[in-house]
Amino acid sequence: MTAGFFDAIAPVAYEGPDSTNPMAFHHYNPDELVMGKRMEDHLRFAVAYWHSFAWEGGDPFGGQTFIRPWHPQDSMANAKSKADAAFEMFRILGQPYFCFHDADVRPEGNSFAENLKGLEEITDYFGQKMEETGTKLLWGTANMFSHRRWMSGASTNPDPDVFAFAAATVKSCMDATQKLGGQNYVLWGGREGYETLLNTDLGQEMDHMGRFLNMVVDYKHKIGFKGAILLEPKPQEPSKHQYDYDAATCIGFLRKYGLENEVKLNLEQGHAILAGHSFEHEITVAASEGMLGSIDMNRNDYQSGWDTDQFPNNVPEVALAYYHILKSGGFTTGGTNFDAKLRRQSLDAEDLIAGHIGGMDICARGLKAAAAMLEDGGLEDALTTRYAGWQTESAQEMLNSDLGTIFDRVLAEDINPQPRSGRQEILENYVNRFV
Repeated sequence: MTAGFFDAIAPVAYEGPDSTNPMAFHHYNPDELVMGKRMEDHLRFAVAYWHSFAWEGGDPFGGQTFIRPWHPQDSMANAKSKADAAFEMFRILGQPYFCFHDADVRPEGNSFAENLKGLEEITDYFGQKMEETGTKLLWGTANMFSHRRWMSGASTNPDPDVFAFAAATVKSCMDATQKLGGQNYVLWGGREGYETLLNTDLGQEMDHMGRFLNMVVDYKHKIGFKGAILLEPKPQEPSKHQYDYDAATCIGFLRKYGLENEVKLNLEQGHAILAGHSFEHEITVAASEGMLGSIDMNRNDYQSGWDTDQFPNNVPEVALAYYHILKSGGFTTGGTNFDAKLRRQSLDAEDLIAGHIGGMDICARGLKAAAAMLEDGGLEDALTTRYAGWQTESAQEMLNSDLGTIFDRVLAEDINPQPRSGRQEILENYVNRFV
């Protein structure tokens, strides 16, 4: 066992909004019913293994600040020590799920065979810990962006041997996810993009990425994996331009390569902001196409131009995200993953617990506000009123008509429409009543 990393921290309990205890939940009550469903079952929280346990506190301008009992992360003994700490934190928080990259949970070997051996060993160890604690796996994935071999991409790499290494890595991670009963498998193409078109065959790289993803889907069916395959959009950083830029770009990519019925999206708030969108925009785009899978609930610092992956702290933003998730029917295999990390000055075990407490409370408040807005129906009523004209017989006939017929009608009926207010301020004020 990890020597006392979380020993001084008691399990976190729900104490209600009047509590002043910083190590208690003030809004997240897993058994509270929201729209007839337990809050825990709506939110489906999952701890991200990488930022909580594998990240060492570095940033683009400085190295390690965290000193953990499982450092250095270069042996299976320390990998198991890290797992002991992780599952202890899951117990303290009452987190129902976790998720991981292969590189987070096993040391980097000198060959694929060494990586595979480490992954298989820690997978068996995870299985024991999951059986003891009841914690489940929301999703697994492969880190194909950190090691130098991935500097020019994984499935899009100009070197076919890198493509092969990537394919073997994903197979091993899918096998681990299947063995652990994971509910999804995620692919994030951190280096699937380019720095300059001077040395990039964009069309070939896109085709290879599409073929790779088809191989993933084929293997899913071969092994009988019942979970969802998820693709995570991100516009830039680390690559100057990434092929999975945003939800709409990914949906177009999936349709081009015949994957629209096989793959859904894992959306991150921070990535949405980098793409110039709001989080609810990305959720709505995915949901409108039946491709909403799961979410990474983190945020960026709006004074920083890079992906800072902080814990959520903005209730109105979170409420609007969950509004559209609930409106689309809620999660099925997906959930709320905390792909969020401490600030590099927050060194203590207590900080790690407190970050998750705050994030879970913010999500709980957002969920309750979203449910209240849906039950009240004010936003839906406003939409119905604004688009009411399209319910008329003449409007529906126009959609099945042609330009010439519409031209004749406008002249004959002297149609001269006048603008009507979008009532944005009134609707913003409406939302503020709930958050």
